[in-house]
Amino acid sequence: MRVVLQRVSSANVTVEGRQTGSIGRGLLALVGVGRDDDRSDVSYVADKIRDLRLFNDANGRMNRSLLDVDGAVLLVSQFTLYGNCRKGRRPS
Repeated sequence: MRVVLQRVSSANVTVEGRQTGSIGRGLLALVGVGRDDDRSDVSYVADKIRDLRLFNDANGRMNRSLLDVDGAVLLVSQFTLYGNCRKGRRPS
């Protein structure tokens, strides 16, 4: 499983002109699931996302987790995280 995280003040996903998801402060997670991934991988990654200290505390240090800031997560499927770009110009 591969995940790219981005801290956001707000984020939304629009598909064919229709908003399908949105959050306020939190994390945008682009998630690629591999062939060998199983439920234990999902659980591990979910716990990691929840507990990573990516938000600033009162001193400006990244010392607060998603739970600490009462943040949300917007998950977006991103199969290209497993794309092979060694040949040609398109991931396969």
